[in-house]
Amino acid sequence: MPPAERRALLLLLGLAVAGQGVRYVFLKANEPPGQVQLLATLAAGSPGAQRDSAMQLGRPLGSAEKIDVETASSSELARLPKVGPRLAKEIVANRAEQGPFQSLEGLDRVPGVGPGLLKVIGPHVAFSGTAAAAGTSPGAQLPITSRVALNLNSATTDQLLALPGIGPAKAAAILRYRSEHGPFSKTEDLSRVSGFGPSALLRLQGLITAP
Repeated sequence: MPPAERRALLLLLGLAVAGQGVRYVFLKANEPPGQVQLLATLAAGSPGAQRDSAMQLGRPLGSAEKIDVETASSSELARLPKVGPRLAKEIVANRAEQGPFQSLEGLDRVPGVGPGLLKVIGPHVAFSGTAAAAGTSPGAQLPITSRVALNLNSATTDQLLALPGIGPAKAAAILRYRSEHGPFSKTEDLSRVSGFGPSALLRLQGLITAP
């Protein structure tokens, strides 16, 4: 046999032996040929596991699935319809700065969130720690007529925080203004407090009073 053919034959035999070695090492007992699994289960934190986690967060919401706006990460919030990564980060930042939203009305304080978006995401969100009316789903709004208007001149911090769109910073601003300038003579005086523009006053219409 010519030397070239001998080398080729030896090479083929070597490859065959190597292939059998791979099968012996990785093939599980009782598994038929072709079922070799080269990679073990991916550990948490591995690139593959992170990819699977990203795919999980990127999947569409189920028909009955809800996202808790008070605790969700920006990645989870981005799964809501018409809420992308940028707006999701804005929601998380606003929550950290001003406190819980407590309702869809409170979520409206985030720049970029408006009535149209609230209508779309309403069925898909929940607000943990917020009491809901009997027979309503989490995140549902109580009718304004069922609420007792809050007196701005006697309201405590906790009472102010229960109002939509008012977090710790705005509640403190109201108390500070009341201490420095005296009682409010009318609800429109709230516009003199830092952070309260026309849209904020509109959200609070019917919920506050200043006799």
